Amino acid sequence: MRWNVEAENSRQRPRVFCASMADVFEDRRDLDVHRERLWLLIDSTPHLDWLLLTKRPQNVAALAPWGTRWPENVWLGATIENQKVADERMDDLAAIPARVRFVSAEPLLSALDLRHWLGPKVHWVITGGESGGKARPPNPTWFRSLRDQCQERGAAFHFKQWGEWVPASASANGGRVQSRIVTDGAIMLRLGKKAAGRELDGRTWDELPTTKRTKPSRSSTTSPKAGEPSRRSSASKLLSGPKAKRA
Repeated sequence: MRWNVEAENSRQRPRVFCASMADVFEDRRDLDVHRERLWLLIDSTPHLDWLLLTKRPQNVAALAPWGTRWPENVWLGATIENQKVADERMDDLAAIPARVRFVSAEPLLSALDLRHWLGPKVHWVITGGESGGKARPPNPTWFRSLRDQCQERGAAFHFKQWGEWVPASASANGGRVQSRIVTDGAIMLRLGKKAAGRELDGRTWDELPTTKRTKPSRSSTTSPKAGEPSRRSSASKLLSGPKAKRA
């Protein structure tokens, strides 16, 4: 695969966000043939990091072929939009021995407390507000709380976007105010996704989990080492890595 060859030559590790509009771990037997093709592709591209995101972490152990020895280039994530879903899914996610385990809390629809899992069990949180015509306004404290939990527990934090709504106190990017609303005491303005931007408290948050890895091979099935991934602290380093591709 061209991406894998380019990554090997550049000594960078592109991230491939796999099946962004589907769920690899949906329990449908007609998907087995497609999963088998994906496992073979992952095995043949050890210089790419594959991000597998699911709403069904309870199915992963049965459907993934790697047992307790996951490839070093596979990151596993779970979609978490509120606390009820977190309580249902996080233990299943944390039980899988992927080198990197992450949460996609986007769109975030309520406050989350993930402290029980962040750090050794879950290494990265991606979050953001909702976009689209029916987007619901978030409360800024939800994002700040997740950021602070990540910093407390040593997990990486990525704030992807405000979505359609932005706090009135952070609306310096311009844009026409389409509507305003007060949610849990916060004044939110609807400016549209582009004008709302992606700064939280005056800066962007693009942290990534980092981990030591062994030299890639065409059969990269070594088990995770004792050291757990940690977050990068330098903003210049965080922004310099290759962006995720989609497959």
